[in-house]
Amino acid sequence: MTPAAAVARPNIIFIVADDLGFADLGCYGARPADFGAVSPVLDGLAANGLKFTQGYSNSPVCSPTRFALMTARYQYRLRGAAEEPINSKSRGSTTLGLPPEHPTLPSLLKDAGYRTALIGKWHLGYPPAFGPLRSGYEEFFGPMSGGVDYFTHCASTGTHDLWAGDEEKNEEGYLTDLISHRAVDYVGRMAGGGAPFFLSLHYTAPHWPWETRDDEALAQEVKGNLFHLHGGNIHSYRKMIRHMDEGVGWLMDALRAHGVADNTLVVFTSDNGGERFSDNWPLVGGKMDLTEGGIRVPWIAHWPRAIAAGGVSAQHCMTMDWSATMLDAAGVPADPDYPLDGLSLLPVLRDASHSFPRPLHWRMNHRGQRALRDGRWKYLRVDGIDYLFDIASDERERANHAPREPERLVTMREAWERWNATMPPIPDDATVSLGYSVKDMPQR
Repeated sequence: MTPAAAVARPNIIFIVADDLGFADLGCYGARPADFGAVSPVLDGLAANGLKFTQGYSNSPVCSPTRFALMTARYQYRLRGAAEEPINSKSRGSTTLGLPPEHPTLPSLLKDAGYRTALIGKWHLGYPPAFGPLRSGYEEFFGPMSGGVDYFTHCASTGTHDLWAGDEEKNEEGYLTDLISHRAVDYVGRMAGGGAPFFLSLHYTAPHWPWETRDDEALAQEVKGNLFHLHGGNIHSYRKMIRHMDEGVGWLMDALRAHGVADNTLVVFTSDNGGERFSDNWPLVGGKMDLTEGGIRVPWIAHWPRAIAAGGVSAQHCMTMDWSATMLDAAGVPADPDYPLDGLSLLPVLRDASHSFPRPLHWRMNHRGQRALRDGRWKYLRVDGIDYLFDIASDERERANHAPREPERLVTMREAWERWNATMPPIPDDATVSLGYSVKDMPQR
């Protein structure tokens, strides 16, 4: 590739929130908080870019989605993704993680000349068998596990879990801000360096524990149980989102200050639907559910050189499509031995009115769930009961068409089963880890 061609390739920033609900951002319907707008920066990126209304996560729980994000393939192809999610008991495992030999979004981009970094959450297996630097990232700063305290940076086991590269890093500060400042520093070092960069910016916000910048005292209170089941509220939760939004603002300011904002593709999404204090309106369900609230998430793309401002797309898509899109935008092909399941959305980014058929499949060990979204219809199974919903007219999944349209139900169920037959079965030893139950709060 000539130097001129290399300059034309976009920088790419993949921002992933943790457990963010569908309507938690202002541009997706969030009401102002007592402190004002919850997400003015992200709302601005949507207004000046492209917002998807039918964007989904690959899973309703974190680490399986991250397998799909990294590989641009259905996560079910890898053993580690059968964990719902990977938990601290997998520490030391040589099987429950992202295999270093598997091509990834960062490794493919790195091999094509991109600089690569992960700043934020990894949650794809523990060292020494697994880690960001073994899967295509040149730099890493963040936690390895699924959730840590925002001040002590300790995981649920009480083990300190903040890393810089392969070394533990003791650093004081509120984790969301530490992640944001590292991202700003990375842009400053990479801009004008002669090579495009790929930055995975994976916040832990607004994942539990429910701590804002002003809540350092809570760190000692929750250290025995980071699920923070006795505390939290919508006010703290929304302020945690605002802190993340401010960090995205610092990052965008850095891109503009270094003159690289126009040719930087910035993508924002969530790893799954919202949790306890999230707003998923008008959807029902949340994290761990294959109802819409567990898998439909905010999707925003901003790239002034290629995306017209103010676009809205109803294209059906899921996390791994973002990864395929980024490879396409960079002109990087997939490894022929690991063909992608994700599909490029580049035509949609260039023309918001463009659309194409995109059946989407899911399965969960938890409650024996399965789902297929195909056009306006969705086939869903939960606890052995099959449902059929017309999502185009009933996003809340309250009107079950299964009794009225048995033939359509059979057709969609058979289509799901044909797809499922192409995936490895769920292993007998796969685990489901629930942080709380109806003993802790009433069911949704």
